[in-house]
Amino acid sequence: MEKHTMLGQNTLRYFSLFILTLQTTLTVLAMRYSRKQTEGGKDLYIATTLVLVSELIKFMFCLILLLIQKSGSIEQLLKALGSEVIFKPSETVKLAIPSSLYTIQNNLILLALSSLDAATFQVTYQLKILTTAFFSVLLLRKDIKAFQWLALIVLMSGVILVQFSSDGKQKEANIVPSNPHKHLIGMLAVVASSLSSGFAGVYYEKLLKESAQPSVIIRNIQLGIFSIIFGTAGVVINDWDKVSQRGFFDGYTSVVWLVIMLQAMGGLVVAAVIKYADNILKGFATSVSIILSCLCSYVVLHDLNLDLTFVLGTGLVILATFMYGIQSHNTPFIGSNSSNNLIVDKDENEDISRASYTKAEKPKIL
Repeated sequence: MEKHTMLGQNTLRYFSLFILTLQTTLTVLAMRYSRKQTEGGKDLYIATTLVLVSELIKFMFCLILLLIQKSGSIEQLLKALGSEVIFKPSETVKLAIPSSLYTIQNNLILLALSSLDAATFQVTYQLKILTTAFFSVLLLRKDIKAFQWLALIVLMSGVILVQFSSDGKQKEANIVPSNPHKHLIGMLAVVASSLSSGFAGVYYEKLLKESAQPSVIIRNIQLGIFSIIFGTAGVVINDWDKVSQRGFFDGYTSVVWLVIMLQAMGGLVVAAVIKYADNILKGFATSVSIILSCLCSYVVLHDLNLDLTFVLGTGLVILATFMYGIQSHNTPFIGSNSSNNLIVDKDENEDISRASYTKAEKPKIL
């Protein structure tokens, strides 16, 4: 009996590894491909509209989960929304800060993937481990052990080497790009999104630990309300002229809808499997995802030229991910694996969509 139980647990662990790797890799590659389709003179979709549509679908998922929790009763659903969201404005408004940061982060990621290949983005975006550690110490007074600081130094070294590789390839090419600052814009977008991811995740954890709100579904609905507001503001302020001229869904293809569904459901998928995965498994999944992103960028998208410096830098980032995860194996871990935020509570059967995660005792923030 015990052998069958162990076999089942190992099967779930490896399945978790597969799902985490697939979700992370597909999201980055699909987003990069959707921002690279410029041949033929056709305009790309308007990025801010994608962020808004993703938030709307996430919000609908949360409402469906709450409806399931209320045994399908619309009356109970409306009652819960009224008593916990509408008539508790002081609790709801607390979610304005993280939701605004997540909205900015999602737009920055699209900007970064418009300027950088998927592999460079995937490697550099691991800076979120560093920013999350920094804000954990600053806001939560968490203790970062010496081995973890060493891992963060290795991480920075790897990211720097990848940037040297990218700069060197641009100079060797001797081609004047249409936008000479494109790579710099992409790098600044990655750094800014890493900062946003780190601060929003830690602030969210602090908020949940100090909050009296027991339902993570309600918290996600509150977060979704502000995400939709800020997403709408992004469309109106930045791209209203384009939307008026071209239409809201202009440029949408099957790949764009795939990106939207990956964004909307990615957190839900991760939540469903993350309880079977530990930090070491997550580190392995991240490492495999980085390798797959490199291979696909080189073989399929043809926008990456591998050299020794890039390979060495990528290797250091993968090593740092393992080092940080091993040290965190038996301690609370804060990480971020995508542009969304995900919360999971072991006392509720519902897993809520939003994809950065923090593994802690209670509540668990993913």
